[in-house]
Amino acid sequence: MAKIRRLEEHRHVGVRSDMVVYDTDAPNQAAELAARVEAEDLINQRLISTFGPDTIEEARNRGFTPSKA
Repeated sequence: MAKIRRLEEHRHVGVRSDMVVYDTDAPNQAAELAARVEAEDLINQRLISTFGPDTIEEARNRGFTPSKA
């Protein structure tokens, strides 16, 4: 599955509405994130977070929890 346009350079992408982070290199998590982005219009609502450095540890430092997908 291709990554979401505008986010293709980021491995870990968070959703601020529920503070969940997705690993876009994992196909099941990437699919769940893509479905949410489309259904909930997350990009236009500015509810997407990316991280620098692009690691799960940095996402956790910012209060995000990993997706269970």
